[in-house]
Amino acid sequence: MQSLINLWQDTGFYQMEFGQLVMILIGIGLLYLAIKKGFEPLLLLPIAVGTIFVNIPGAGFYADPVYDAAGHLEAPAGLLWYIYHAGIETGLFPLLIFMGVGAMTDFGPLLANPKTLLLGAAAQFGIFGTLFGAVFFTDIGLMDFSIQQASAIGIIGGADGPTSIFIASKLAPELLGAIAVAAYSYMALVPMIQPPIMKYFTTEEERKIQMSQLRTVSKTEKIVFPITILVLVALLLPSAAPLLGMFCFGNLMKESGVVERLSDTAQNALINVVTIFLGLGVGSKMSADKFLNWDTLSILFLGLAAFCVGTATGVIMAKIMNKYSKDPINPLIGSAGVSAVPMAARVSNKVGLEANPQNFLLMHAMGPNVAGVIGSAVAAGVMISFFGS
Repeated sequence: MQSLINLWQDTGFYQMEFGQLVMILIGIGLLYLAIKKGFEPLLLLPIAVGTIFVNIPGAGFYADPVYDAAGHLEAPAGLLWYIYHAGIETGLFPLLIFMGVGAMTDFGPLLANPKTLLLGAAAQFGIFGTLFGAVFFTDIGLMDFSIQQASAIGIIGGADGPTSIFIASKLAPELLGAIAVAAYSYMALVPMIQPPIMKYFTTEEERKIQMSQLRTVSKTEKIVFPITILVLVALLLPSAAPLLGMFCFGNLMKESGVVERLSDTAQNALINVVTIFLGLGVGSKMSADKFLNWDTLSILFLGLAAFCVGTATGVIMAKIMNKYSKDPINPLIGSAGVSAVPMAARVSNKVGLEANPQNFLLMHAMGPNVAGVIGSAVAAGVMISFFGS
């Protein structure tokens, strides 16, 4: 009888706490969104599985290593512990993701219409606006975030998952799970969140504006641009160099045309492997004791506010530019200034087609979309430079 009692007490059912059960249900909910709704499944599915793993009582997926008095390893750490500390705490996984994204990016639309760089910059206002908002709410006692935590939360407004994870691992690792889930959730919900904001800030006539065809960009320009960006950022803002450096390196492999095998690996096999481990590592930080609190709800609220403000300021900047530009600029492409590549550009194109079936904005929107990636990486570098230890 005692053996049966001991066996029951060793089960996860006996050791399960209410918070762990809630987090496992949240993990199952994330699985539903990934599989049934198709919300960023490549990362949301591993995050969901990591969330379930880390909340299983007694499984030891995130157990710390155990050493004896002499410093010898007695018991190894759990799988998720190694994944998190090797790839996320060090910043390795987000950097490799950026290299893969760079290898899949075409700077052509941005180079063909350099003015769209301003739209990518304007959309980053949500990041800094949310930083000040988090500080304000902390000052009046509604929230409790340090300046480092507020900086990491603000980056959610860029809708750039790897950048959000990178800066959270540097400035606020204790909030990494909530920040990562918020960032990727809002990226997945771009088709739902952005259109109402875009329509609110534009008129029917503005949405119908057709833009002139982009010029052809030479191969030389596409090779010189990432090199120039890399050198300028490395010299002016070294703290942003890791993210943008890997992004430009990946793009240079693609555009040079001399390392097709490396470019293909970065775009496919490598980024897929890293995405699996990145998702599991993020999920490992979603244990009940770290996730179920008021701070997490505050992060979700502030992240949504940052994303909405970034979308709105991008559209407003495009409206202003249209008044002073010889060539017409459809304000809808300003919403693509957030970094959700290429989903935000597709949403701009979709809303434009609804207003005018002949209005194809996808390539025009890719300019500010790529500029948004650069802008969010620069914003992250500024945050780390000012508030990093």
